[in-house]
Amino acid sequence: MLFNSFEFLIFLPIIFILYWFVFNKKLSWQNGLVLVASYFFYGWWSWKFMSLLILSTLLDYTYGFGVACPNRKKAKIFLWLSIINNLGILWVFKYYNFFAIQFQHGFELLGFHTNPLLLNIVLPIGISFYTFHGMSYVFDIYHGKQKPVTNFIEYAVFVSFFPLLVAGPIERAHHLLPQVQRKRIFNYTQAVEGCRLILWGMFKKVVIADSLAVIVDRIFENYKNFNGFSLIVGAIAFSFQIYGDFSGYSDIAIGTAKLFGIELLSNFKFPYFSRDIAEFWRRWHISLSSWFKDYLYIPLGGSKEGKFRAVRNTFIIFLVSGFWHGANWNFITWGFIHACGFIPLLLLNRNRKHVSNVVAQDRKLPNLKELWQMGTTFVFVTIAWIFFRAHSMNSALDYIKQIGLSTIKQPRQFFHLPQGKHAFLYIAPLLLVDWWLRRDERKMNLHTNQTLRIIFYIVIFTFIIGYIGFFQDFTNIDFIYFQF
Repeated sequence: MLFNSFEFLIFLPIIFILYWFVFNKKLSWQNGLVLVASYFFYGWWSWKFMSLLILSTLLDYTYGFGVACPNRKKAKIFLWLSIINNLGILWVFKYYNFFAIQFQHGFELLGFHTNPLLLNIVLPIGISFYTFHGMSYVFDIYHGKQKPVTNFIEYAVFVSFFPLLVAGPIERAHHLLPQVQRKRIFNYTQAVEGCRLILWGMFKKVVIADSLAVIVDRIFENYKNFNGFSLIVGAIAFSFQIYGDFSGYSDIAIGTAKLFGIELLSNFKFPYFSRDIAEFWRRWHISLSSWFKDYLYIPLGGSKEGKFRAVRNTFIIFLVSGFWHGANWNFITWGFIHACGFIPLLLLNRNRKHVSNVVAQDRKLPNLKELWQMGTTFVFVTIAWIFFRAHSMNSALDYIKQIGLSTIKQPRQFFHLPQGKHAFLYIAPLLLVDWWLRRDERKMNLHTNQTLRIIFYIVIFTFIIGYIGFFQDFTNIDFIYFQF
């Protein structure tokens, strides 16, 4: 089931009413309802992959007891069983064909012809997310941050809670499980905040991201027919398409969880206002980058064992992060580019320069230095996004080459409006609202009087309904991150 579907608009209020007015007598009843609703939510997409989700849940639930064993050798055995199990699932469904083809190419270079067996299987939706949920639970038990959960329903809710099941945020056991295990009382303020986030997230997805998608698809699919200026606009449009699409999903997920008295981890904190690449990764897909930091970067030694290991570990997590997104050299290159942008900051000890403050912290507008920093960071990120969006390495390189050659041959093109210029009609309101809210991504509070707030919400709700009804096929536009 998609958030941007009519089915979800019916599903959510029904579960909400049952949750607070029928099943509110006992916590076990509420958790049972959430679990059934989550499986129904997932099964609406494909019931045949429900067994894989349940099997993965059962295995990590069992491994949790073994990892809690006082004997560290036995505990480590169960830890590795969980790692092998989860990565094995990902390997079969997501990476097997990629490696089979790479081995084929390698043997052909040596003069051997092979005909590898390729799997003709669909990638289960959400597989990269719920396997990481399971691993975080086992890791947290192994490191003493979490005790094994005896109640299977509570653990199953943690893994498959429907707002985050298919595209995150990637939760941590020690953060979400305690909320699942304690009694939840309806909080009006929390629910209102949730509704605001759902509304704004839906606006970012339906009105902004899906509208930009039309422009992006036309330019990227026919990039050889456009001049450099138009290709630059296409790349910028994709930067905001993927941001509006994925941050919109995260807003809806966080807002929906709030309706059920649960707070999820933040996933976005206005990343395009970042002043360097290190700050960008503290603000973009936060739950994934922090997951890799806690469960891969730090266990590898982090930055405490010298610069060489710090550089090595940084390359590892960025390359793995790229590979996590898909079995494709484009994603690996995307991760490599970001690693190259991050390493100089690490070597100069400037990677933690912008940790706690936001741009123009106590001012309405940024200064010239901040504008330059944000601009150069955005340009770097946008160039990397070309590799993320293109279908192949050759098309990504050709796209960039076309920009360069066209700019050299036709410099006058920049005095004329480019193709896709109306993309900025969608980008501008997103930037303005994000700038206004940049100090707090959670509350979606415009700090204006009540009348203006109501008008704002009515306007964006009207736009959502308008775009649903008149401008596009609302029910068939998936979120980008569903493919990961």
